[in-house]
Amino acid sequence: MTTVIKAPGESAAERSGGAGTGGERGAGRSEGMVLNVFSHGFLVLWAVLIVLPLIWLALGSFKTDAQIGGSALSWPSNWNFDAFGRAWDKGTGDYFANTLIVMVFSVPLTMLLGSMAAYVLARYPFPGNRFLYYFFVSGAMFPVFLALVPLFFMVKRFDMLNTYQGLILVYVAYSMPFTVFFMHSFFRTLPTAVHEAAVIDGASDTRIFFQVMVPMARPGLISVGIFNVLGQWNQYILPSVLMQPQTGSDPERYLLTQGLIQLQQQQGYETDLPVLFAGVTIAMIPMLVVYLSFQRQIQAGLTSATLK
Repeated sequence: MTTVIKAPGESAAERSGGAGTGGERGAGRSEGMVLNVFSHGFLVLWAVLIVLPLIWLALGSFKTDAQIGGSALSWPSNWNFDAFGRAWDKGTGDYFANTLIVMVFSVPLTMLLGSMAAYVLARYPFPGNRFLYYFFVSGAMFPVFLALVPLFFMVKRFDMLNTYQGLILVYVAYSMPFTVFFMHSFFRTLPTAVHEAAVIDGASDTRIFFQVMVPMARPGLISVGIFNVLGQWNQYILPSVLMQPQTGSDPERYLLTQGLIQLQQQQGYETDLPVLFAGVTIAMIPMLVVYLSFQRQIQAGLTSATLK
C-alpha cells in the first residue's frame, strides 16, 4: 500500500495543478492554430479577389471581343500585342507622357516640402507649433470633392487651368497633409543624440536636415513617397476638373485616368474591348513595378517607428 504524504495546506487541486496547466496550454495552442488558419484563409481569399481582376485585365488585352464576351478567364487563342499598339496610337502614349510630366515634379515637391515642414514641427518647439501641426493634418479630413468649386475658380484666377504647373501645385497641396502627418511621427522617433552631436560640430540647421536627418529617415521617406505616387497616379477627380481644354485652340493634356475614359468614349458603337483592356494594363504596370520593387522598404518604413 502506497502512502501519500501531503504537505500542510496542500489540496488535491493544487497537486493536480501541473495537469491543469498542461491542459490550458493545449487549449491555448489549439485556439492559436484555429486563429492562424482563419487569418491565413482570409488573406488567401483577399489575395484571390485582388489578383483575379488583374489577370482578367491582362488576358483581355490579348483576346478578341468575342473571346472577352465568352469565358472570363479563358486563355487567348493568339498571343499578340496588337491591342497595345492600337491603344498607344489612340492616345495612351500622350496620356502616359502627360502623367509622367506631372508626377516628376509633384512627387519630389511633395516630399521636399512635406518632410521639411514635418521636421520643423517635430524637432523645434515654438509657440503655435501644435496649431500648425493640426492645421496641416486637418487637411486630410476633408474629401477632395468638397473643395472642387472654389479650387476651380482659384486656379482659373491664376490662369492655370489645363496647365501642368497648376495641377502640380494642387497635387502638392492635397498630398501635404498625409506627408506631414506620417513624417512628423517618424522624425520624432529619430535619436536626439545624433542631432545634438551635429549641433556641437557646428552644422547648420539646413545641413543637419539634409545630411543627417534625411538619410536616417530614408525608410519613412520611401514609404510615404510610394503612397504619394500611388495616390497621384490614380487621381481622377482633380485632373477631370482642372485639365479640360478651355478654348478650341487649347491643347488636350489629359492624364491616364482621363485618357482611359476618352479611350472608351472614342469607340462609340465600334466596340474594341482589347484596346481598352490594353490601356488599363499599361496604366497598371508602372504602379505594380514600383510597389513590388519597394515592398520591403515600405514595410520597413511602416514598422521602424513602432520598433524604435
